[in-house]
Amino acid sequence: MIEELETVVLTSDIPEYGLQAGDLGAVVLVHGSGRAYEVEFVTLSGETVALITVRADQIRRIQEGEIAHVRMVQV
Repeated sequence: MIEELETVVLTSDIPEYGLQAGDLGAVVLVHGSGRAYEVEFVTLSGETVALITVRADQIRRIQEGEIAHVRMVQV
């Protein structure tokens, strides 16, 4: 199970919040033994883009060998 404060990867787009698959977020709360998670997505300068509840299948752990990628968002 993914733990609180773990950095995770979004697995699907969530257009209503301007989020795209591959965006990184931090788990701030675990719901229902890992059935859902409250995840905060922030810009690299620390501005919150979204703080939302996602299903377990909408995020995953970071995998070894992955590299971060930068893109612009509307805050």
